[in-house]
Order: sequence, then C-alpha cells, then structure tokens
Amino acid sequence: MAITDIDHDAAVVVRHEIRIDAPIDRVWALHTDVNNWTGWQTDIDTAYADGPLRPGSTFQWTTAGMSIVSTVYAVDAPHRILWGGPAHGIVGIHEWTFTADGDTTVVGTAESWDGNPVRADPENLRQALDASIVSWLERLREAAETPAS
Repeated sequence: MAITDIDHDAAVVVRHEIRIDAPIDRVWALHTDVNNWTGWQTDIDTAYADGPLRPGSTFQWTTAGMSIVSTVYAVDAPHRILWGGPAHGIVGIHEWTFTADGDTTVVGTAESWDGNPVRADPENLRQALDASIVSWLERLREAAETPAS
C-alpha cells in the first residue's frame, strides 16, 4: 500500500505553518538538501542522503539520540514532500508543503506519530513533537532569511 498522506487517525498529529521572507526555490533547496541540514538545523546531529530526494529514496539522520531512516513517499518539487518511517517503535509520517506568496513562502507541515510508545504516553509525545516542529520551522526561516555569503 502506497503512503500518500499522514495518518490522520494516529495517536498524535501535529500541524504548523510559518511565513518565510524568502523565495520558494531557496526554502525548498534548504529543506530538501539533507546532507547540509546540520549546517542550519541544530537539533540534528547527523544527516545523509545518497542523492536527491525522490519517491522510494531513503535518508538517514540522528536527532535527540534517535537514529532514523526515512523513506520519501512523494515529491512535488518545490511544493510538497512526504517522508516517514519507523523509529524506536514510533511510526512517523511527515508532510511539508511550500506555497509561494510573492517573494515569501508559506511552509506548512503536518506530522503523525503512532505506535506503542505513542499510545502509552500521547500527551508527552505530542508536546515533544510540537516543540520539535516549531523549532525546525524557526530554524528553516532563519536559514532562508539569512543572506547567502
């Protein structure tokens, strides 16, 4: 079964949106360049993709002491990317959308988490996921709005 969206019935679903004062192509390039995530995304310890992100490709990354292998499920550059996979008993699916609005970009994100660890402590894991996504969006905004040197 192909994964085409987050799991709307998961134990935890978090959504956020941010406006970034940068063109969509810059925001998309930063966000999808996994090998350079550690340069701007300080919550990520390591990140590696063997080539461009496309449906079926995988990338590895570590954050908060967790090693994660994510599979890309869908890409519609530069407007949408969907990835996810299992990590430490949690099945996560993460959708990112990018909408140009003049010279700015609206980035929306929705992520679902399910699995035994999530069902055992949904509120604490919801808070952790929420804080993680807010932080990611803020760091993406800071990186995209910083002039290239």
